[in-house]
Amino acid sequence: MNKARTCLWTIILLVIALSECTTPSQAQLSTSRLFADHMVLQRNQKINVWGWCKNAAKVTVSLNGHQANTVADAKGNWKATLPPMHAGGPYIMDVTSGKEHLQYKDVMLGEVWICSGQSNMQFFLNQATGYEQEQKQADTIAVRQFLVPQKMSLTPEKNLSSGEWFKASADKVGYFSAVGYYFAKQLSQKLHVTVGIVHSSWGASQAECWISKEGLLRSPDLSTVVKQQPDNWPAIKKLAEADIKAYAYQNQPVKTYNIAQLVQESPAFFNNWPTGTLGPWQWQANWYAYRGTGFMQRSMVLYDDLVNAPSALKLGDTDANVDLYINGKSIFKGTLPKGKIIDLPTGTWKIGENNMVLQLLSDQKNPWWFGFGLNGDAANTYIKFATTTMPLADYKWHLMPDFSKPYHVEPTTNQTVFTVYNAMVNPLIPLSVAGVAWYQGESNAARASQYRTVLPLLINDWRSKWKTNLPFMIVQLPAFGPFQNSNQGSTWAELREAQTMALKLPNTALAVTYDVGNPQNLHPTNKAPVGVRLADAALNKVYHISNADASPIYQSANFSDGAAVVSFTDAEKGLTTKNGNAPKGFELAGADHKFYPAQAQIIGDKVKVWCSQVKEPIAVRYAWSDSPITANLFSKAGLPVSPFRSDHFAGITDGKKLQLFK
Repeated sequence: MNKARTCLWTIILLVIALSECTTPSQAQLSTSRLFADHMVLQRNQKINVWGWCKNAAKVTVSLNGHQANTVADAKGNWKATLPPMHAGGPYIMDVTSGKEHLQYKDVMLGEVWICSGQSNMQFFLNQATGYEQEQKQADTIAVRQFLVPQKMSLTPEKNLSSGEWFKASADKVGYFSAVGYYFAKQLSQKLHVTVGIVHSSWGASQAECWISKEGLLRSPDLSTVVKQQPDNWPAIKKLAEADIKAYAYQNQPVKTYNIAQLVQESPAFFNNWPTGTLGPWQWQANWYAYRGTGFMQRSMVLYDDLVNAPSALKLGDTDANVDLYINGKSIFKGTLPKGKIIDLPTGTWKIGENNMVLQLLSDQKNPWWFGFGLNGDAANTYIKFATTTMPLADYKWHLMPDFSKPYHVEPTTNQTVFTVYNAMVNPLIPLSVAGVAWYQGESNAARASQYRTVLPLLINDWRSKWKTNLPFMIVQLPAFGPFQNSNQGSTWAELREAQTMALKLPNTALAVTYDVGNPQNLHPTNKAPVGVRLADAALNKVYHISNADASPIYQSANFSDGAAVVSFTDAEKGLTTKNGNAPKGFELAGADHKFYPAQAQIIGDKVKVWCSQVKEPIAVRYAWSDSPITANLFSKAGLPVSPFRSDHFAGITDGKKLQLFK
């Protein structure tokens, strides 16, 4: 009897297993998730529609009086291609196979752009300046968005895990990419068509994770990295955990700490801890994959005029519970609401070196992401004394995970290659599109020199996959960080240079944005100018609209008579300065390669640059800083001149190359 029951259950389980393993011959008719109600399809191009059904089944796709027939292959894959059509709609798309029928309504023919990159492309409209005004008029704007779900995969995926098309409306527009929305809005109003954006971005993602495995293997630099990456997640997680501990303890044995011990230590005790800054730990070097609890410490030297009066402390906000101590005294415990100001009585601080220690205990406010850390900029993180305010948004913090408490590791887009391409780009192919709007580079700035090959590699990789010369509109990095000069060097200036060098490829254009950034905020909220300039670049390069202007780009420099005369492209209408003052932001260097601030004069579409300290200049630079806030050279059309250098001196990122695990 027992044997009979066992046999019966074996048969039942086998039947269940077989029913869950959908074979091509059993597959129901379906399409890629990109095809849905409210979708936008590319006008004036062949329209590819694809999906899955029973193997060898006939499939018919109908739209706007046109019809395409196809037959599924042996695995149930099918693709139908409709002829090019003019802009219009709304239409209905019908997909049929035998008795099966799918229907998609409110389909528009217009312009379709992929908007991709990292956090400044991901940045939602409801976080941006001007959102309320856009929300009020959203229903009148012919813009739609498909939001690609964030996912990593070690193998190429055929379809997206989820996703819908949404029309711009008061209740939906806030979740559009802010840059993507302003880009699409400008295109829609200039071209008088509906514009759809396929929004596929991921904050803090490095460019290499957006390139296919095949594309990376074609690169001598990156093929080695690809071969070093394990082919399974447990092995990747193991390497990531070892990397975190090696970084935390500088390759020494793991130690555990507790808050009672740490608050009694002197500030010098923390000097061996890794340094960091404010913001989620998952966005900071070598902490990307860590999911757990930890400690933060910062010391500061104060004098008697600051410590003999009450003060106030503002630490931004955090998803963690906070246990805060100053000079060994318990100051605050509990959640830290955004905008919370902690009043500190006289006697909290002492003359000389002071020690602030925090224990961050949990991540519970937003379980859908790991916002662990102190989040805020200089305006929201500070100590306010009676006579001055000390900003805390700097790199003087020390960070340390707490390995004595439960933790786990989640490898991210900064610790893998090709995984985001597999899950967030491959399923989009072969969607017919007008081009790509690309806003990424912050996560590659530390190895900006390598980005000179990485960005063209990405562009050519996507073009090979789409089998067309896809236009790429590139957003140049905005201002963020220090105001250093050329003698100190700038990773962001070198990254901007690499972005400009990508213009050597055909069908590319650049939106220059350093003037609308925020030196104190990695994610500036003024996204409208970025989107508009990006759209103008597309109008100029892709749609060949003659009155769409582009930022002037460095062309050449002629050195003679102790000065440099600089020429630019796209400066035919002349140059000016934003504030009417003399041009600023220029530097000159002689044979010693030492740069000095220089004077400049606009001469039509050129600029003459000279400096009393450099009698025989051989190099000229402009806006060569992470935050070139004094640079003020613009075209007559109101677009900033792109930062540049005429020289090929060694850069601070030369030789820096991608390493997934140290």
